[in-house]
Amino acid sequence: MSIVEKLLGQENRRTAKEYEELDLEQYEDEVAKPEVRRHIHIAEIRGQEGVMDIKDLVYDGDIVLADISHINSDKRLESMMEDFRKVTQEVGGDIVQKGDNQLIITPGSIAVSREKITR
Repeated sequence: MSIVEKLLGQENRRTAKEYEELDLEQYEDEVAKPEVRRHIHIAEIRGQEGVMDIKDLVYDGDIVLADISHINSDKRLESMMEDFRKVTQEVGGDIVQKGDNQLIITPGSIAVSREKITR
């Protein structure tokens, strides 16, 4: 008898037939999943309909990262930005333009830091 067999004991050995395979799916429903209250949406604005959709999302408390590269006129861009500024003022949110083509629009109680992390 080897030292390992003495430590583990011969009587304690089990065969594969003695183990029962568990179906873990039956327990998945019992695990509490955290409730998602806010979402971050990625948007690509092409026209006024996209602006309305984004405004609705921000009013609902969600964050939007918007690609504005498809807006081809300065007048349209300024009008759209004014709409977003009004929404963020109404809900106490924030709006930041990142580069030339991206906006970050947040609902109330969420601010975007203007400080860049460079480490």
